[in-house]
Amino acid sequence: MSDTLPYAEVIGDPIDHSKSPLIHNFWLNALDIEAEYRKTHVTPQGLAAYFLMRRSDPDWLGCNVTLPHKIAVMDYVDDPGGVRERIGAVNTIASETGGPLIGTNTDAGGFLQPLLRDKWKGQSAVIVGSGGAARAILFALSSLGVPDISIMARDVGKAQALFDRSGTPGRAIAMDDRVPTADLLVNSTSLGMVGQPVLELDLSLLAEDATVYDIVYAPLETGLLKAAKARGLKTLDGLEMLIGQAALAFDIFFDAQAPRDLDEELRALLLAAD
Repeated sequence: MSDTLPYAEVIGDPIDHSKSPLIHNFWLNALDIEAEYRKTHVTPQGLAAYFLMRRSDPDWLGCNVTLPHKIAVMDYVDDPGGVRERIGAVNTIASETGGPLIGTNTDAGGFLQPLLRDKWKGQSAVIVGSGGAARAILFALSSLGVPDISIMARDVGKAQALFDRSGTPGRAIAMDDRVPTADLLVNSTSLGMVGQPVLELDLSLLAEDATVYDIVYAPLETGLLKAAKARGLKTLDGLEMLIGQAALAFDIFFDAQAPRDLDEELRALLLAAD
């Protein structure tokens, strides 16, 4: 019998910036659950060895997946929910005892939570980026029935491929094009993150009541959000999606509902950790 605690973790490259352990361990402590949540640096070249090692660990409950692995990990998991077809990226992997690794995606649900809370009713959106997070966000906005969606990306062909793969109509535009008129702009890239180049966009064509949503959370107030506030636009920071998707993953890993009534205390803890 193992003498260590059951655990889940987040993997990525880089991973030092991840706040997921603070979130999950805060909830575990609040609910008095004897388990832990870690972060582990895994390079793209090390993915196969990582899963081989974890599959032999009886205490491993699974992992969250962050940049740059959300697409690559699909090669290592079963997909009973059709995430590959519906979203095309996995951010949560559950380890079934003696069974397969199950891949799913909590990014889409986590992304939508603050928009649904705020009763957002926009008709147009711009997604910046075409990676794994963008795939989940495109799926989420499509599920809301948003009729006018644009994707801005360095590789316009890759952005168009997201629309083609998902069957969602939309416009693929270059990063150096002007931001189109929209009710919502979402940064799904790592631009603006600590150690990354800034994301500089002209927000002048956004609607006067538009929302700017940046999924970067280190720093919490990115240059993009500062620019949006300067224009008097509503903003949503990266902790919104991070906490939302973490709550869905927490239930998967630890078979317990995250205590969302403690969100204010959790946000204060995360801000103090910066």
